[in-house]
Amino acid sequence: MHYSVLKPSTTERITIRGLEYNVRRWGRAQAPQLFLLHGWMDSSPTFQFVVDALRQDWQVIAPDWRGFGGSTWLGHGYWFPDYYADLDALLDHYAQGQPARLVGHSMGAAVAGVYAGLRPGRVAQLVMMDFLGLKPPPEAEAPVLLDKWLDAQARPPRLPTHADHAAFVRRLCAVNPRLAPDKAAFLAAHVGRMAGDGRVEMACDPWHKVPSPFVYRIEDVMACWRQVTAPTLMVLAEQGYVTERFGDDAAELRRRLDCFADHRVVTIADAGHNLQHDQPEQVAAALEAFLSRA
Repeated sequence: MHYSVLKPSTTERITIRGLEYNVRRWGRAQAPQLFLLHGWMDSSPTFQFVVDALRQDWQVIAPDWRGFGGSTWLGHGYWFPDYYADLDALLDHYAQGQPARLVGHSMGAAVAGVYAGLRPGRVAQLVMMDFLGLKPPPEAEAPVLLDKWLDAQARPPRLPTHADHAAFVRRLCAVNPRLAPDKAAFLAAHVGRMAGDGRVEMACDPWHKVPSPFVYRIEDVMACWRQVTAPTLMVLAEQGYVTERFGDDAAELRRRLDCFADHRVVTIADAGHNLQHDQPEQVAAALEAFLSRA
């Protein structure tokens, strides 16, 4: 069984800060713009099911971040602040000075949330899907992280590979039991690629797997969130990462949510972290109930 795409996309390549960016687009160029920002170890086709479930007319713009999908892979380490600057340049190119509607999932939400605090005038509305910051591990001390990072430089990272497309489909279904086989087949074909040995792997630069040498400080992130002026929607998954990380710590969850001056929360039932795959109709309905088309 194959997933039936209702709204076909096109892709274009543009130069962003010296790199070739692959940008996927759905809808009419004259329709209101909506930017969809994918998460870690993912790429823009991840939003196909949500786009198909949207009822209103949108011009949807979804880049593959540097090092993911069809955008340039560096082949060495990545520095997270580059994603803020890449988003700034993408909005220069597409939004042309108009405040943008940003919808980010996971890592995409991490980028969008901080960016909305750094450049509040450039963001009209913000949606963060199943992300509200990380919880640093207990061993997150600079010497430990730097030592792990240094060790990784001597051993080029590799991604797991799968014998063929069907094996990749089975792996996606095993990781996410909610994922329907037709959607798994679509994702395997569009977010994977043939490796050099003829096997199939995720279309992501293996260097993303190298641990960061920097200590993650939530207070720094929250300081950026406190500068966000855009109305913000938190779309949480009932069995997602936010629930997993903060479900037993209501005070910490509230502390983080309260950084956003104008926010509301929607929970997507029967969904894991990849809620855009699990319940695209619920996600699309939540987005369109929140987003203004003015």
